Amino acid sequence: MPWRPAPGSWGRAAVAGLPVVDGDATGRAFPESQMTSFAVAGLPPLASVLCDPRGSEVIIPRAATGKWMERLSRQVCTEMGSVASACRGPRSGREVKDHGILHTTSRAIRIGRTVLEARRRHDDPVAALVAAEAGVVLFTGKVLDVERRTTQGFLRGRARLAGLDGDRGATFELAFQNEYAVAWRDGAVVATTPDIVCTMDSQSGEALGTEALRYGQRIRVIALPAPAKFLTPAGLAQVGPRAFGYDFDYQAVMVEPAATRNTVARE
Repeated sequence: MPWRPAPGSWGRAAVAGLPVVDGDATGRAFPESQMTSFAVAGLPPLASVLCDPRGSEVIIPRAATGKWMERLSRQVCTEMGSVASACRGPRSGREVKDHGILHTTSRAIRIGRTVLEARRRHDDPVAALVAAEAGVVLFTGKVLDVERRTTQGFLRGRARLAGLDGDRGATFELAFQNEYAVAWRDGAVVATTPDIVCTMDSQSGEALGTEALRYGQRIRVIALPAPAKFLTPAGLAQVGPRAFGYDFDYQAVMVEPAATRNTVARE
Protein backbone atom coordinates (compact mmCIF):
# COMPACT_ATOMS: atom_id res chain seq x y z
CA MET A 1 0.00 0.00 0.00
CA PRO A 2 1.29 3.50 -0.68
CA TRP A 3 0.27 4.70 2.79
CA ARG A 4 -1.47 3.30 5.82
CA PRO A 5 -1.02 5.28 9.07
CA ALA A 6 -3.69 3.91 11.44
CA PRO A 7 -6.90 5.02 9.63
CA GLY A 8 -9.04 3.84 12.54
CA SER A 9 -7.92 6.78 14.64
CA TRP A 10 -9.28 9.23 12.06
CA GLY A 11 -12.72 7.64 12.09
CA ARG A 12 -12.97 7.56 15.87
CA ALA A 13 -11.82 11.16 16.12
CA ALA A 14 -14.36 12.29 13.52
CA VAL A 15 -17.24 10.52 15.29
CA ALA A 16 -16.20 11.88 18.69
CA GLY A 17 -15.46 15.38 17.44
CA LEU A 18 -11.92 15.20 18.78
CA PRO A 19 -8.64 16.32 17.19
CA VAL A 20 -6.19 13.70 15.94
CA VAL A 21 -2.40 13.88 15.99
CA ASP A 22 -1.03 14.56 12.51
CA GLY A 23 1.63 11.88 12.71
CA ASP A 24 2.44 8.32 13.71
CA ALA A 25 5.43 6.14 14.50
CA THR A 26 6.12 4.65 11.06
CA GLY A 27 5.14 6.98 8.22
CA ARG A 28 4.19 3.84 6.28
CA ALA A 29 3.18 0.25 7.03
CA PHE A 30 5.56 -2.19 8.73
CA PRO A 31 4.67 -5.77 9.70
CA GLU A 32 6.26 -5.89 13.16
CA SER A 33 5.19 -3.76 16.11
CA GLN A 34 8.71 -2.77 17.18
CA MET A 35 9.44 -1.27 13.76
CA THR A 36 8.76 2.30 14.88
CA SER A 37 10.54 5.60 15.22
CA PHE A 38 10.08 5.32 18.99
CA ALA A 39 12.09 2.09 19.02
CA VAL A 40 14.73 3.72 16.82
CA ALA A 41 15.01 6.47 19.45
CA GLY A 42 15.51 3.84 22.17
CA LEU A 43 12.23 4.44 24.00
CA PRO A 44 11.05 1.38 25.97
CA PRO A 45 7.96 -0.55 24.85
CA LEU A 46 4.66 0.27 26.55
CA ALA A 47 2.03 -2.09 27.91
CA SER A 48 -0.02 -3.80 25.20
CA VAL A 49 -3.62 -5.07 25.25
CA LEU A 50 -4.96 -7.52 22.66
CA CYS A 51 -8.50 -8.77 22.18
CA ASP A 52 -10.25 -10.97 19.62
CA PRO A 53 -13.80 -11.06 18.19
CA ARG A 54 -14.79 -13.76 20.71
CA GLY A 55 -14.12 -11.49 23.69
CA SER A 56 -10.76 -12.90 24.77
CA GLU A 57 -8.39 -10.30 26.20
CA VAL A 58 -4.67 -10.47 26.97
CA ILE A 59 -2.63 -7.76 28.69
CA ILE A 60 1.16 -7.69 28.43
CA PRO A 61 2.25 -5.16 31.08
CA ARG A 62 5.91 -5.08 30.10
CA ALA A 63 8.57 -6.75 27.97
CA ALA A 64 12.35 -6.60 28.00
CA THR A 65 12.56 -4.98 24.54
CA GLY A 66 10.33 -3.93 21.71
CA LYS A 67 11.28 -7.09 19.83
CA TRP A 68 10.16 -9.21 22.78
CA MET A 69 6.88 -7.30 22.95
CA GLU A 70 6.38 -8.11 19.27
CA ARG A 71 7.19 -11.80 19.76
CA LEU A 72 4.82 -12.17 22.69
CA SER A 73 2.02 -10.19 21.02
CA ARG A 74 2.45 -12.08 17.75
CA GLN A 75 2.12 -15.42 19.55
CA VAL A 76 -1.06 -14.23 21.24
CA CYS A 77 -2.44 -12.96 17.92
CA THR A 78 -1.66 -16.29 16.25
CA GLU A 79 -3.51 -18.17 18.98
CA MET A 80 -6.47 -15.82 18.48
CA GLY A 81 -6.68 -17.00 14.87
CA SER A 82 -4.39 -14.27 13.48
CA VAL A 83 -7.17 -11.72 13.99
CA ALA A 84 -6.80 -9.39 16.96
CA SER A 85 -7.13 -5.75 17.87
CA ALA A 86 -4.29 -4.19 19.81
CA CYS A 87 -3.84 -1.03 21.83
CA ARG A 88 -0.80 0.33 23.60
CA GLY A 89 -0.20 2.90 26.27
CA PRO A 90 0.05 6.48 24.98
CA ARG A 91 3.26 8.30 24.29
CA SER A 92 3.72 11.77 25.73
CA GLY A 93 3.33 14.83 23.55
CA ARG A 94 7.05 15.53 23.95
CA GLU A 95 7.93 12.01 22.75
CA VAL A 96 5.65 12.35 19.72
CA LYS A 97 7.11 15.73 18.77
CA ASP A 98 10.70 14.60 19.21
CA HIS A 99 10.55 11.08 17.81
CA GLY A 100 7.33 10.61 15.82
CA ILE A 101 6.96 10.71 12.02
CA LEU A 102 5.04 13.96 11.70
CA HIS A 103 2.41 15.07 9.15
CA THR A 104 1.58 11.54 7.94
CA THR A 105 -2.18 12.12 8.17
CA SER A 106 -1.83 15.19 5.97
CA ARG A 107 0.37 13.27 3.57
CA ALA A 108 -2.10 10.40 3.30
CA ILE A 109 -4.89 12.85 2.49
CA ARG A 110 -2.67 14.63 -0.02
CA ILE A 111 -1.79 11.37 -1.78
CA GLY A 112 -5.46 10.44 -2.08
CA ARG A 113 -6.35 13.84 -3.46
CA THR A 114 -3.49 13.68 -5.97
CA VAL A 115 -4.79 10.39 -7.39
CA LEU A 116 -8.42 11.53 -7.45
CA GLU A 117 -7.59 14.85 -9.09
CA ALA A 118 -5.54 13.10 -11.79
CA ARG A 119 -8.46 10.78 -12.52
CA ARG A 120 -10.81 13.76 -12.73
CA ARG A 121 -8.51 15.42 -15.27
CA HIS A 122 -8.06 12.11 -17.13
CA ASP A 123 -4.33 12.30 -16.43
CA ASP A 124 -2.10 9.39 -15.43
CA PRO A 125 -2.69 9.00 -11.66
CA VAL A 126 0.50 7.01 -11.07
CA ALA A 127 2.64 9.61 -12.80
CA ALA A 128 0.87 12.36 -10.86
CA LEU A 129 1.60 10.62 -7.54
CA VAL A 130 5.25 10.00 -8.40
CA ALA A 131 5.72 13.64 -9.38
CA ALA A 132 3.96 14.96 -6.26
CA GLU A 133 5.80 12.71 -3.78
CA ALA A 134 9.33 12.62 -5.24
CA GLY A 135 8.95 8.95 -6.14
CA VAL A 136 10.35 6.58 -8.73
CA VAL A 137 8.56 4.22 -11.12
CA LEU A 138 10.45 0.95 -10.84
CA PHE A 139 8.54 -1.26 -13.27
CA THR A 140 5.49 -1.58 -15.47
CA GLY A 141 4.29 -5.11 -15.99
CA LYS A 142 1.81 -7.94 -15.74
CA VAL A 143 1.53 -10.22 -12.71
CA LEU A 144 2.64 -13.72 -13.71
CA ASP A 145 2.53 -15.52 -10.39
CA VAL A 146 1.94 -14.85 -6.69
CA GLU A 147 3.09 -17.20 -3.95
CA ARG A 148 1.65 -16.64 -0.48
CA ARG A 149 1.94 -18.52 2.79
CA THR A 150 0.85 -17.64 6.30
CA THR A 151 3.56 -18.41 8.84
CA GLN A 152 4.07 -17.19 12.42
CA GLY A 153 1.25 -14.68 12.06
CA PHE A 154 2.61 -13.09 8.87
CA LEU A 155 1.60 -13.22 5.22
CA ARG A 156 4.86 -13.98 3.43
CA GLY A 157 5.50 -14.58 -0.24
CA ARG A 158 6.73 -13.40 -3.61
CA ALA A 159 5.23 -12.02 -6.79
CA ARG A 160 6.72 -12.28 -10.28
CA LEU A 161 6.03 -9.80 -13.08
CA ALA A 162 6.73 -9.68 -16.81
CA GLY A 163 7.55 -6.30 -18.30
CA LEU A 164 5.18 -4.29 -20.47
CA ASP A 165 5.61 -1.10 -22.51
CA GLY A 166 9.11 0.28 -21.94
CA ASP A 167 9.96 -2.61 -19.61
CA ARG A 168 9.03 -5.34 -22.10
CA GLY A 169 11.53 -8.20 -22.00
CA ALA A 170 12.50 -7.56 -18.38
CA THR A 171 11.35 -9.45 -15.30
CA PHE A 172 10.58 -8.18 -11.82
CA GLU A 173 10.15 -9.87 -8.47
CA LEU A 174 8.73 -8.61 -5.17
CA ALA A 175 9.18 -10.23 -1.76
CA PHE A 176 6.82 -9.36 1.06
CA GLN A 177 6.16 -9.92 4.74
CA ASN A 178 2.69 -8.40 4.96
CA GLU A 179 4.28 -5.38 3.21
CA TYR A 180 6.72 -5.25 0.30
CA ALA A 181 10.30 -5.56 1.54
CA VAL A 182 12.61 -6.12 -1.46
CA ALA A 183 12.34 -5.73 -5.24
CA TRP A 184 14.56 -7.30 -7.92
CA ARG A 185 14.77 -6.40 -11.61
CA ASP A 186 16.31 -9.13 -13.77
CA GLY A 187 17.79 -10.63 -10.60
CA ALA A 188 19.42 -7.45 -9.30
CA VAL A 189 18.16 -5.70 -6.16
CA VAL A 190 16.64 -2.33 -7.09
CA ALA A 191 14.69 -1.37 -3.97
CA THR A 192 14.57 -2.38 -0.32
CA THR A 193 12.86 -1.45 2.90
CA PRO A 194 12.62 1.15 4.40
CA ASP A 195 11.92 2.84 1.04
CA ILE A 196 8.19 2.48 0.46
CA VAL A 197 7.60 0.00 -2.37
CA CYS A 198 4.03 0.15 -3.69
CA THR A 199 2.03 -1.60 -6.41
CA MET A 200 -0.69 0.32 -8.23
CA ASP A 201 -3.17 -0.47 -10.96
CA SER A 202 -1.68 0.96 -14.15
CA GLN A 203 -4.91 2.62 -15.29
CA SER A 204 -6.78 3.69 -12.15
CA GLY A 205 -3.87 4.27 -9.79
CA GLU A 206 -5.63 2.13 -7.19
CA ALA A 207 -3.25 0.83 -4.54
CA LEU A 208 -2.87 -2.94 -4.46
CA GLY A 209 -1.70 -4.51 -1.21
CA THR A 210 0.11 -7.84 -1.05
CA GLU A 211 -3.18 -9.63 -0.39
CA ALA A 212 -4.78 -8.10 -3.49
CA LEU A 213 -2.26 -9.09 -6.18
CA ARG A 214 -3.71 -11.50 -8.75
CA TYR A 215 -2.53 -13.18 -11.93
CA GLY A 216 -2.96 -11.02 -15.01
CA GLN A 217 -3.15 -7.64 -13.32
CA ARG A 218 -1.44 -4.79 -15.16
CA ILE A 219 0.41 -2.83 -12.51
CA ARG A 220 3.16 -0.32 -11.93
CA VAL A 221 5.60 -0.69 -9.08
CA ILE A 222 6.77 2.57 -7.55
CA ALA A 223 9.01 3.55 -4.66
CA LEU A 224 8.47 6.52 -2.37
CA PRO A 225 11.21 7.89 -0.11
CA ALA A 226 11.47 6.53 3.42
CA PRO A 227 11.14 8.81 6.46
CA ALA A 228 14.60 10.17 7.28
CA LYS A 229 14.55 8.69 10.79
CA PHE A 230 14.71 5.20 9.29
CA LEU A 231 17.78 5.92 7.14
CA THR A 232 20.09 6.37 10.13
CA PRO A 233 22.20 3.41 11.34
CA ALA A 234 19.77 2.91 14.24
CA GLY A 235 16.80 3.14 11.88
CA LEU A 236 18.21 0.64 9.40
CA ALA A 237 18.96 -1.77 12.24
CA GLN A 238 15.22 -1.75 13.05
CA VAL A 239 13.67 -1.70 9.57
CA GLY A 240 16.37 -2.32 6.96
CA PRO A 241 16.52 -5.52 4.91
CA ARG A 242 18.61 -7.36 7.52
CA ALA A 243 15.80 -6.84 10.04
CA PHE A 244 13.63 -8.88 7.64
CA GLY A 245 16.18 -11.67 7.36
CA TYR A 246 17.91 -10.68 4.10
CA ASP A 247 21.69 -10.96 3.87
CA PHE A 248 22.34 -7.56 2.31
CA ASP A 249 22.21 -3.93 3.34
CA TYR A 250 19.83 -1.14 2.39
CA GLN A 251 20.51 0.56 -0.90
CA ALA A 252 18.86 3.58 -2.41
CA VAL A 253 16.53 2.97 -5.33
CA MET A 254 18.28 2.01 -8.58
CA VAL A 255 16.67 2.46 -12.00
CA GLU A 256 17.75 1.04 -15.33
CA PRO A 257 18.91 3.78 -17.74
CA ALA A 258 16.08 2.90 -20.16
CA ALA A 259 13.58 3.51 -17.40
CA THR A 260 14.82 6.92 -16.30
CA ARG A 261 11.98 8.51 -18.25
CA ASN A 262 9.77 7.30 -15.38
CA THR A 263 11.78 8.93 -12.60
CA VAL A 264 11.50 12.16 -10.72
CA ALA A 265 14.40 13.62 -8.77
CA ARG A 266 14.20 12.64 -5.12
CA GLU A 267 14.78 15.18 -2.38
